[in-house]
Amino acid sequence: MGAGHDHGARARHSGARHRRSLWWAAVVLTAVMIVEAVAAGLTGSLALLSDAGHMFTDVLAIAMTLAAITAAGRAGRHSGRTFGLYRLEVLAALANAALLTLVAGYVLVQAARRFTDPPEVPGGWMLLVAAGGLVANLAAFRLLHAGARENIGVRGAYLEVLGDLLGSAGVIVAALVIWLTGWQYADPIVAVIVALMILPRTFALGRSAIRILVQAAPEHVDVGAVRERLASLPGVTDVHDLHVWTLTSGMDVASAHLRLEPAAELGTVLNVAREALHEDFAIDHATLQIEPAGVGGHCTPTGW
Repeated sequence: MGAGHDHGARARHSGARHRRSLWWAAVVLTAVMIVEAVAAGLTGSLALLSDAGHMFTDVLAIAMTLAAITAAGRAGRHSGRTFGLYRLEVLAALANAALLTLVAGYVLVQAARRFTDPPEVPGGWMLLVAAGGLVANLAAFRLLHAGARENIGVRGAYLEVLGDLLGSAGVIVAALVIWLTGWQYADPIVAVIVALMILPRTFALGRSAIRILVQAAPEHVDVGAVRERLASLPGVTDVHDLHVWTLTSGMDVASAHLRLEPAAELGTVLNVAREALHEDFAIDHATLQIEPAGVGGHCTPTGW
């Protein structure tokens, strides 16, 4: 009970910290997004338009992540949602990946069209606006960096900001080329490069979210090693129906059935098993069914 209470308190504390970081990042990015969108319309720059579009998905991503974290934090302990609403963070991350994929696809299509007849783009204005976007993205990047290691929803927003950071740098390069040489092809070329750099990160985020949603074992946990560790505990003769999955970022969960020797002490085995899962695999929430020797009604392994 105490460990569960501490875990809940840590989750609420980290949730409040993530909300503050996301909120300030959203404020910064929204202001610059509006400036870039207006500038893209006035200058006709596809690179600026792509950067503004990426910022829009950033703001939307942050809004969804904020909503998910807030909903998870407010989920009633005694409601019908016995695991709370933590999965909303994962759904938000998956939606972010889908949105960014669509934006990158749109930029690629528009860039292909512009290669045949690139419009005139004023490099000076483009450079000024892109520099402001770079500063804003650096600020948002800094705000979200710590939370990205702890929360998959924040990681989704963080990756999108990282993409925008690269995008702003690319727009600056394109603006300098156009300003100094007048070579207009720099605009669609940079837009394509930025889109192609973002897509692999987006796919990785989507893959991580899908793994959680299908309840696959965490990539950092060797299920075979978990089984061997539990089977090696004093008093345990068999381990079956072992399942390991991730509820949301930083919350790995396990369940297993442990069959005991006749002389094994149930409470001792249970405590040692929980300590082993915590110390060796960082699994703090485990549901273990103990099957004492000599007691009828042993369950049949499901084979799941």
